Amino acid sequence: MTHTLMPGAVTLAELEDIYRNGTPVTLDPSSHAGITRAAERIARIAASDAPVYGVNTGFGKLASIRVDAADTARLQRNLILSHCCGVGTPLGADIVRLILALKLVSLGRGASGVRMELVVLLENMLARGVLPVIPGQGSVGASGDLAPLAHMAAVMMGEGEAVHDGVRMSGAKALAAAGLKPVTLTAKEGLALINGTQTSTALALAGLFRAQLAAQSALVTGALSTDAAMGSSAPFHPEIHALRGHRGQFEAGAALRELLDGSQIRQSHLDGDERVQDPYCIRCQPQVTGACLDLLRQAARTLEIEANAVTDNPLVLSDDTVVSCGNFHAEPVAFAADQIALAVCEIGAIAQRRIALLVDPALSHGLPAFLSRAPGLNSGLMIAEVTSAALMSENKQLAHPASVDSTPTSANQEDHVSMACHGARRLLQMTDNLFNIIGIEALTAAQGVELRAPLTTSPVLQKAMEAIRAQVPTLEEDRYLAPDLERAATLVASAGLTGVVPTQILPGLETQA
Repeated sequence: MTHTLMPGAVTLAELEDIYRNGTPVTLDPSSHAGITRAAERIARIAASDAPVYGVNTGFGKLASIRVDAADTARLQRNLILSHCCGVGTPLGADIVRLILALKLVSLGRGASGVRMELVVLLENMLARGVLPVIPGQGSVGASGDLAPLAHMAAVMMGEGEAVHDGVRMSGAKALAAAGLKPVTLTAKEGLALINGTQTSTALALAGLFRAQLAAQSALVTGALSTDAAMGSSAPFHPEIHALRGHRGQFEAGAALRELLDGSQIRQSHLDGDERVQDPYCIRCQPQVTGACLDLLRQAARTLEIEANAVTDNPLVLSDDTVVSCGNFHAEPVAFAADQIALAVCEIGAIAQRRIALLVDPALSHGLPAFLSRAPGLNSGLMIAEVTSAALMSENKQLAHPASVDSTPTSANQEDHVSMACHGARRLLQMTDNLFNIIGIEALTAAQGVELRAPLTTSPVLQKAMEAIRAQVPTLEEDRYLAPDLERAATLVASAGLTGVVPTQILPGLETQA
């Protein structure tokens, strides 16, 4: 299968499929004429005497220096090589695929001035598995993600490094192994490749997709925890949420109601329950998780727009003028990444409190201490809860907004920057932490539900229980727990919990009501 992407109209679903499944992409042929028209306009400027930034001048603070037409190719090559200054762990293949696809979409809008030759090469690199080695650090999210994208562009020139068939090798060898030839960049093409927010946007999209999966999984484990704690489903009544009016809250409440429908545990304490109210971590799940869903949707809309945007500089406009601009400034992406970080932090924070409730006999409504059948001799899930607290606290620290930071760079030419790239990259660590927290909740909730036997949970949640127990057996007595936690986190991250729930129950990322 290959996605044919229409520049300006690419959907989140298409982007998620590229990210998760590595589906190759091509641009819709209707975009080719606009790409060629802009390239021809740049070629005419390059052959003229009029100075145009990035076409026949230096870059950044060096923009006032005129470059001879004979040196155009060398200028573009020098630009790429000098900007390959990334450091740190290389980005994963899933992120790199998304970066290449996003760059294709941006170039496909026909305002960047590159030849079709570059577009075809990017398409073939994706189709034949030539993935540039892109270090994760080095972008401040303004003037584009210069260093990361330079590492991408270097491979297109036959420089740098790439991974092909799982082997890391030189860019030249990777292209040759895939039957591809490097390009010689002409006027503005190097700038078109490295100006842009595609690295920041790819990282933010990955964080978004992972956060959404975590939010859905947390509804499943939250419902299980509610049953394990013999919590009330009354606060999930639809009229309560309709009276407030927030879409995410209404959908989260509906999901929790449906997940708990048919639970014998819930039915057993509908009458005569001495508790008037459950703690907030049970009672306020729709309000908290729902608000997180709404925040993720706001970020999703921003990132969907950005994924379809032209973010290099200068741009070839519809009247054939070439105008220097600032679309490369990644402030919208930085804000979206910060929103996602807040949602990730809060989903984990309230899940951790549910874990803490279940292991505490003073709060868990009759469950044994630390969910051990023989507490004292056994510590049960005592330290699993401590681990969840450590991860929750770490995410609180990581959630500090990146977008409020700035530092001048490039001799003060670029004097306000977005910090979008690392603001988005931290989402990978934060969602890893969150997958672990939710995995630990899955273990505590499943253990708690089993301790309510012979009563059983709902039919839907029983399927979630089966998915958990297929990976991690019931804790009868203390054992080496680290592998259990790892398997539980992997279950969450691989959609093992959400996959057993009917799709209509869990809210998605759709930005329209």
